[in-house]
Amino acid sequence: MAAPVYKRVLLKLSGEALMGKQAFGVDPQVAGTVAREVREVHRLGVEIAIVIGGGNIFRGLSATAQGVERVSGDLMGMLATVINAIALQDALEKVGVFTRVLSAIEMREVAEPFIRRRAIRHLEKRRVVIFAAGIGNPYFSTDTTAALRAMEVKAEVILKATKVDGIFDADPMKVKDARMFDRISYIDVIGKGLKVMDATAISLCMENHMPIVVFNLGYSGNIKRAVLGEKIGTVVKV
Repeated sequence: MAAPVYKRVLLKLSGEALMGKQAFGVDPQVAGTVAREVREVHRLGVEIAIVIGGGNIFRGLSATAQGVERVSGDLMGMLATVINAIALQDALEKVGVFTRVLSAIEMREVAEPFIRRRAIRHLEKRRVVIFAAGIGNPYFSTDTTAALRAMEVKAEVILKATKVDGIFDADPMKVKDARMFDRISYIDVIGKGLKVMDATAISLCMENHMPIVVFNLGYSGNIKRAVLGEKIGTVVKV
């Protein structure tokens, strides 16, 4: 069996990854499928941290556009990520993977508070760690949370799971002949205005030389392929 090329990874999932074909919320069957994919990687001996969005439940920016005050909207969005984190934790533990949810907003009855050294210790003990509630402050996306947490726990790569095969020069859902990049620099992602992650997250990764692999979560086994270093999706590096 091929050996993984990373020892510790941070997996970034969108909230929509748990939604399935529903209009909103969490589909337990989809959560179970994601959990089994994570389990396969975990069995390779890889330490896994996860950041999941909350867009399947609530989007702070969308609410702001409809008149909700920005800070209030972002706080509601952060709480949505806690719901998703608990749902994913439940799915992971049902398939035999010990999991801990660490929240940047203290809620001890629901999740452990985020403490960097505690998070690293959980990873060392072979527990999957899910980071919830963003970084605990408004105005920061879950992309930025993923970049920050990846640095804090000394992950070797960010695996960004999406609905498309990688990073394209145009929206592949709208432009048929959109070209996918096999590899692209951080500067080009920012300069071309590519919407893979927000500029704050990309800048943080660039400053700290954190590679990003963007791939399609829709194909079974893609998380494992990314961890094994197979040619998949788009790699963002210097």
